[in-house]
Amino acid sequence: MALRIQTFDNIRGGNTLYKALTHPHAAAPGHALVAALAARPPTAIVDPLGAAEGFAEIFGLGGVELAGIYVQNIAQLGKEVHGFRTLPIDELADSGARSVLVAAFDAERLIGQLQSYLPAGAEVLSLDRMRIPEERLTNRRAYLDPLNFATNFALFRDTGALHSRVVTVNYWAGYGAAEIACWLTLFDGNGEIIAEWCERAGNAIAALTIDSREVRAHFKLGDFAGQLFIHVAGAAGHDVVKYALDTFGESGLVIDGALSCTHDANAWPSDRYAGLPAPAPGERVILWVQNSHPTPIPAGAIALNPMGEEKHAAIAEPIGPFASRAIDVAELLPGLAWPRQIEVRAGKHIVRPRYEVVADGHRRIAHVNVERADLKPNPELPELGRWLGKGYLLPAPILPRGTILHIIGYMDNTPNNKNIPDPRNWQGSGNRSIANMFIDLGQLMPLTDAEFQAEMAKRREKLGPNRPT
Repeated sequence: MALRIQTFDNIRGGNTLYKALTHPHAAAPGHALVAALAARPPTAIVDPLGAAEGFAEIFGLGGVELAGIYVQNIAQLGKEVHGFRTLPIDELADSGARSVLVAAFDAERLIGQLQSYLPAGAEVLSLDRMRIPEERLTNRRAYLDPLNFATNFALFRDTGALHSRVVTVNYWAGYGAAEIACWLTLFDGNGEIIAEWCERAGNAIAALTIDSREVRAHFKLGDFAGQLFIHVAGAAGHDVVKYALDTFGESGLVIDGALSCTHDANAWPSDRYAGLPAPAPGERVILWVQNSHPTPIPAGAIALNPMGEEKHAAIAEPIGPFASRAIDVAELLPGLAWPRQIEVRAGKHIVRPRYEVVADGHRRIAHVNVERADLKPNPELPELGRWLGKGYLLPAPILPRGTILHIIGYMDNTPNNKNIPDPRNWQGSGNRSIANMFIDLGQLMPLTDAEFQAEMAKRREKLGPNRPT
């Protein structure tokens, strides 16, 4: 079952509330908050900003006796939230609640406004109980400022012969950031924290490298294969954490089995991902399923299906909070072979996952691509030809100096299209589709003025009297 929480939409972009609720350092206080509510039943939830459903989806309220859900916005009255029809805030006093959860961060002002509506003797709690440590915040005055949650996950592992390297850049310094601190939390395959530290990046544009060999030696770790959670404090300009991920053998040679690179995970979990290749003869395709949340992924919640088909095969075992599993694609979809492509039904449980193609001692790493669920085909697209004209394929045109090419592409990025993943995500050669790449795949040959005139003369002669005047 997919998580009922909004992570990203086409209008507002990323949902900061989602990151605040699922942050690894919000996990323990979030569960403690649920326990506090369960210990003082019944509980009324005041939901001024629409956060109650997301909180319940991540942390679960099965053990909490609810008295009702109350809203201030009249447009939200009567809507169903967690199985209850929302009620007006002025009915809160009659709820009989012994605890009241204000489902909001920075809730002090809201709690002050509620005083005359509270049931007698009720204890008031808020999501502020699950704030992450202050030193990790960029803007301490507005908790849900996107800059407070400049985060991402990376596949990170180290064995006797296989290592990882994450490389990013303090590009926030170019936006005026004063001091960057990169907080790092390393989870093992079972989702347990095995190391945590901070890398100071200063205020200059410079590279920052996290090498698994150095981490292993510093923290005296054994073999591990899990995920690295990256949280940048002090960010300016934007909240996007980009990085390159190297996977390499002991010497960097093919004999060690790996020398490959991919890039960041895209920090917003999606319902579905596309572009996972089926294995060719002699290959194994390994999909890394890494839980991005402090709640388990239920058995059967993630599944694979051949692209364009609805029949799917589910992962039968549950996956614990922040845990990782290496899934052999052929075990779920036996008989499916390259060049067939596979869709991942992820249910918003994981950020964009990595996969590896292993064959003949070689190991290549890449990622699948986001399928957008919030887009719909625009029925007006076919009519644009009236204003934009007809498109042409131009085989070897001769373009004068200063020519400007206008290239327009129409793409259906909805689940209705069974072939094309999200074109925002880079794709390249190898066992990956390039059907969604709207770029210039042609060749450019620069000409001097003399060469240009000579080529034009040849073409005029070839066209003869039919050439344009």
